[in-house]
Amino acid sequence: MHALILTLLVIVALALIVVVLLQSGKSAGLSGAISGGAEQLFGKQKARGMDLVLHRVTVVLAVLFFILTIAITKF
Repeated sequence: MHALILTLLVIVALALIVVVLLQSGKSAGLSGAISGGAEQLFGKQKARGMDLVLHRVTVVLAVLFFILTIAITKF
C-alpha cells in the first residue's frame, strides 16, 4: 500500500510541476506588478481557453498532492 501511494505521489508531483510550468505568466517584472493590481481591481477578466483548463488541472493536482501526502503519513 505504501509503495502504491508513494508512486502516485511522485506521478502527481511531476504532473503538477509540468502543469505549473505550462501556465502563462501573469506579470512582467515591476511594471507588470503595478499594472497587474489595477487589472485585477478594474478589469475582472476571466481566464479563457487553455489558461482556464490549466488552472483547474492545477487545483485538482494540488488537492490530490495534499491528500496523498497526508495518506502516506498514515500508512
